[in-house]
Amino acid sequence: MINLGTVGTGWITSSFIEAAQLSKEFKLVGVYSRTVEKAEILADTYNASEVFSDLEEMAKSEKIDVVYIASPNSVHFEQALLFLKNKKHVICEKPIFSNTGELEEAFKTAEANGVYLFEAIRNIHTPNFKTLKEKLPMAGEIRSAILPYIKYSSRYDLFLQGEEPNIFSSTYSGGALVDLGVYPLYLAVGLFGAPKKSTYIPVILRSGVDGSGTLVLEYEEFVCTILCSKLSHSTILCEIHGEEGTFVLEDAAPISQIEFYDSHSKESKILSVPLEEKNMVYECKNIAGIINTNNQKEYQELKRLSEIVLKITEASRKQNNIIFDSEK
Repeated sequence: MINLGTVGTGWITSSFIEAAQLSKEFKLVGVYSRTVEKAEILADTYNASEVFSDLEEMAKSEKIDVVYIASPNSVHFEQALLFLKNKKHVICEKPIFSNTGELEEAFKTAEANGVYLFEAIRNIHTPNFKTLKEKLPMAGEIRSAILPYIKYSSRYDLFLQGEEPNIFSSTYSGGALVDLGVYPLYLAVGLFGAPKKSTYIPVILRSGVDGSGTLVLEYEEFVCTILCSKLSHSTILCEIHGEEGTFVLEDAAPISQIEFYDSHSKESKILSVPLEEKNMVYECKNIAGIINTNNQKEYQELKRLSEIVLKITEASRKQNNIIFDSEK
């Protein structure tokens, strides 16, 4: 069992804890919140023995092996560095960091201290992603792809009322592309690799970040279009179009269903398997496997994907003068 600590008390932290416990690979030992009261509530809910309101104290605890970080985006780097320097493995919720400079330093720190650094991104760990990647040649030569992730955010209501929630704030490294867009972007990079060129056309909000946008990834023989938005809702499915057939995905994350349509026979078939309701369990199992077996090959592949994705989101922001406060 790997002893787990968590930073953050939102719904995503609870979801990760439940998935980690379901995986039977992690034991929740400690939880952190800025207020002891919130930490105690989370600890009581999931039977954690240690409660922290001081990150330094948590980082020095010998009872914790790995820390899951789900704090505001802008503080991921500072917090991850603290734990890495104290020889704790780190699982950082997406987006892992604000820019590639932070990523490079964090990975160097992890290596120097003999620990692992992971970005928590659930879709690429699911069995359905692995099936899609394996079956991709069924489509023949890929000619286009459209990968939407368009989901109205209740926090946009607060934004319209004059507030500035973290996800719509440059202070907290927010925006649609780094929040929702990373799911289809990871899907594209995981399947097709790094594009030769990327272009982002955003809708910029008064806070200086993107509320929605279209990301165009140019490959040698095709274009992949990613649509992301927190300002509206869509029922459009993801599609990957090849000369021999088309893959239709119910969603970019967690990839709950995959259907293949044959261009010649006009027949279709389901390639996916039903996923666990707590679908973060797959990334928990894979991460635990890497830690327990020192699987450098798989770790380096995940590191490579994080580097490509962050390079693209950073370039997309710079194209549109979207600058986070931490970069000013």
